[in-house]
Amino acid sequence: MTYKVIAIVGPTAVGKTKLSIEVAKTFSGEIISGDSMQVYKEMDIGTDKITAKEMQGIPHYMIDIKEPNEDFSVAEFKTYVQTYIKKISQRQKLPIIVGGSGLYIQATLYNYNFTKQKRDRAFTERLKQKIETEGIMPLYNQLKKIDPKQAEKIHPNNHRRIIRALEIYETTGKTMTEHHQAQKQKPSPYQPIFIGLEMDRDLLYEQINKRVDQMVEKGLLQEVKSLYNRGFKQCQSMKAIGYKEFIPYFEGQQTLEECIEQLKQNSRRFAKRQYTWFKNKMDVNWYEVHPNQSDKTFQKILKDLAGFINHS
Repeated sequence: MTYKVIAIVGPTAVGKTKLSIEVAKTFSGEIISGDSMQVYKEMDIGTDKITAKEMQGIPHYMIDIKEPNEDFSVAEFKTYVQTYIKKISQRQKLPIIVGGSGLYIQATLYNYNFTKQKRDRAFTERLKQKIETEGIMPLYNQLKKIDPKQAEKIHPNNHRRIIRALEIYETTGKTMTEHHQAQKQKPSPYQPIFIGLEMDRDLLYEQINKRVDQMVEKGLLQEVKSLYNRGFKQCQSMKAIGYKEFIPYFEGQQTLEECIEQLKQNSRRFAKRQYTWFKNKMDVNWYEVHPNQSDKTFQKILKDLAGFINHS
């Protein structure tokens, strides 16, 4: 049996969570988070994690399944989510994936085959030691020569992904980009429909700036400081937008105001990258929303979805 799956995608702060609840209530659905950072416990404010009240009784999955000091990969996400899709569907419920982590959602719904190559721990440790003595830029420049497309997608501060990309090339002889391209032509084993929310860019950026201010008011600084004080600075989770920006403040290198402004800028840039990814990589049905007038758009989406869901 081929399971039907709804994927609600788009940039941060565009209204995906609110829409997902309406879709789940209308079509007897259950929600799977498609956000690679919401898997982490104790990282609630910075990931804008849905609250129990906001869930309105709708079951949610892929939230709070990892400790902040644990790693998490696309391959692991795929394994978890494909299991949830099957279980939800077998209960005669509709699986709804909601989030902005494009590669994670794409890998799951198009069943990417990830390399089975074992990790080369010795190689990884050598690169880590090189970073300690020489900084990250020599390795980042090496990646730019080997795999320029992948280097464009990775920020120089993301040591883990740079090391992984170099390790894959070292152990397989193929670049990360080549591995991703090999996945492209496979049809989905599901019946997915992608609903994308977009917003006028100035309005979206205004929403993002407002959301950051709200996060700070809710106690984002305290949330990040608690993780920092427990020695999680170098963990994968702390490389996320919303967390890494405050480390210079804790270490006396920037003012709090500078860090908050950096967070807003990084969030706006991330939204742009998300939008570009979904536009280029997936066959998405796009709907434009306005911050204060989303209900009318949501009604149109629900009407359009009814045709897909009820189609035998």
